[in-house]
Amino acid sequence: MSDLSDYRKSYEKSELLETNIPEDPIALFKRWFHEVEAFGGVDEVNAMTVATIGLDGFPKSRVVLLKQYTYEGFVFYTNYQSEKGRSIAANANVCLSFFWHSLERQVIVKGVAEKVGDNQSDGYFESRPDGSKLGAIASNQSEVVGSRAVLEDKLKALETAFAGKEIPRPSHWGGYLVKPVEVEFWQGRANRLHDRIRYRLQQDHSWVIERLAP
Repeated sequence: MSDLSDYRKSYEKSELLETNIPEDPIALFKRWFHEVEAFGGVDEVNAMTVATIGLDGFPKSRVVLLKQYTYEGFVFYTNYQSEKGRSIAANANVCLSFFWHSLERQVIVKGVAEKVGDNQSDGYFESRPDGSKLGAIASNQSEVVGSRAVLEDKLKALETAFAGKEIPRPSHWGGYLVKPVEVEFWQGRANRLHDRIRYRLQQDHSWVIERLAP
């Protein structure tokens, strides 16, 4: 048995108070995102965990990269036929979470995922390096594959086939926009009395702001 009961950390870097937050959670997310970027200590500030409800009834989380956020929500790209894509097709309710240890902060987003328009997916796909484009075509994401060599051979064949040519976005690959219905901001504080501020979306599209016990 590995006993981790002595793993402890004191959180004392910042605070989150109702007197200093905007009415919209995206505005606060933007502020925090830029503060973490400026502070440093996080390799990929846009790395987030996406949790879905699988077709087998189990929740599953995986790390993906946030590629855009707007007043509407949060955008990431993936294979629509992947396990997460199939899960979203069956149940569009998802959860996103960001953990920025350098500033002792966490953001948890409950929202509904929908595909972005083809034009938006095309635009982002075009911005990717050719190797990433071909990788999206070569990989039947989440499917069982016989060996690494199978993938590498398929990639080599695609490199030959598309040499000097434009690489089109495959129809099974594109973006999702997660429209938030609830956003929670967590700021570590001393004595485990952490700050937790939750924004809940109302029917009139305004946000209710609530403090939660840590």
